[in-house]
Amino acid sequence: MIDNIIRLSVERRFLFLVLALILIGIGVWSYQRLPIDAVPDITNVQVQINTKAPGYSPLEAEQRITFPVETALYGLPNLSYTRSISRYGLSQITVIFEEGTDIFFARNLIDERLANLKSVLPDGLEPEMGPIATGLGEIFVYTLEGKDGATLPDGSPVTPMALREVQDWIIRPQLAQVPGVVEVNTIGGYDKQYHVNPDPVKMLEMGVSLKDISEALYLNNDNAGAGYIEKNGEQLLVRSPGQLTGIKDIENVVVGKKGSVPVLIKDIGTVGLGKQLRTGAATRNGKETVMGTVMMLLGENSREVAALTASKLTEIQRSLPSWVVTDPAYDRTTLVDKAINTVQKNLLEGALLVIVILFLLLGNIRAALITAAIIPIAMMMTITGMVQRGVSANLMSLGALDFGLIVDGAGIIVEKAQLIWSRDHNRCLSAYFYFNRRRGKDVSSHGNNCCYRSYCGNDFVTDGSACSDRNFHGGKNQ
Repeated sequence: MIDNIIRLSVERRFLFLVLALILIGIGVWSYQRLPIDAVPDITNVQVQINTKAPGYSPLEAEQRITFPVETALYGLPNLSYTRSISRYGLSQITVIFEEGTDIFFARNLIDERLANLKSVLPDGLEPEMGPIATGLGEIFVYTLEGKDGATLPDGSPVTPMALREVQDWIIRPQLAQVPGVVEVNTIGGYDKQYHVNPDPVKMLEMGVSLKDISEALYLNNDNAGAGYIEKNGEQLLVRSPGQLTGIKDIENVVVGKKGSVPVLIKDIGTVGLGKQLRTGAATRNGKETVMGTVMMLLGENSREVAALTASKLTEIQRSLPSWVVTDPAYDRTTLVDKAINTVQKNLLEGALLVIVILFLLLGNIRAALITAAIIPIAMMMTITGMVQRGVSANLMSLGALDFGLIVDGAGIIVEKAQLIWSRDHNRCLSAYFYFNRRRGKDVSSHGNNCCYRSYCGNDFVTDGSACSDRNFHGGKNQ
């Protein structure tokens, strides 16, 4: 079979040359669409279920949340196994599915099971599925810091709470719109809150309880509509705005009455800005800051998504207040570019080394270049297959290429062809000298013009004319 392939390649060399050019063209087209990454994402198909349980100890979280949820997931199609962690105030369950399971199908199955658990779990607890991401989904990290010497519009210094407010209300919503971004997490700073600090003594004097305060704040923080009034062909909307907009509005909320006098929030306590309790912080260069982490959607190209995120963050910076500045701390694009540059350098050096070794072994630069031509063609075919299968170009997929194995077969064939050509060429020269000397012709200037066409048919061509003596075989006169 190999002999037939080689014979067909020689006889139809222009056809095979066109096929090789077509393969190269398809490879170049595929290269432009090849996803590039630093390392492959080998994470299995998994879904995380997180349940916040404030005040629950690890044992209570395990008994009342983790165990019921994990038990309810048994029997799901394509389920491989589950693992769980119960900590103070948190229950986390990781559900692992068999390879090849569609992630959206798996999440839909879990969502159906979680909908039936509301009557089993304690009131106020709601299990939530994590983002559609993997452990390699953290592609971009940035920090928010106040400029040196800058102050807030009211003259106060820049605080972590102010930075967190910019992150939550300006930066995060815009970064979430970047294609390929599934979630933006925030670490550090303080969540801005309005705190009502009641005085127990004044509450007793006014006959107000904590329940009265809570209900009054809830009922007095809403807008109400009352339809519309038609007048002169126009509709005049009737509404009662009641949302609280600041500290003064909260202080004037009525929580009860003493006799005929209404009791306000400011009569039984104070109102001021506060912050939510936190269990961690973010620092950079020893200074507290606010840090944002961009998570990539499963299956996306990390290099492209990170580049789009960096471009979007630069665009957002122009619309931020003058006292805040964003600074990227980690960009996956830098890692990917360095990794690819390393791979390109190694591949280029490997190809040149193979060509040099082939030249030393074959002793012919033309044969070495013909053999080395297999390398780019094989690379183009490999890239085409990677694009079709969705495999990214990374350290593992490209670093595993062995040029020695790629050119091994071609080197053997070229070396054999070179040996046969050399042997037949020498026989052709011997026949040329033999016949022409018998004719008394001068052969000193025509030895290199002899070309062997068909040794088996005893057909030798010299200077365009066939040898006249047909009785020569194997370089001897028969």
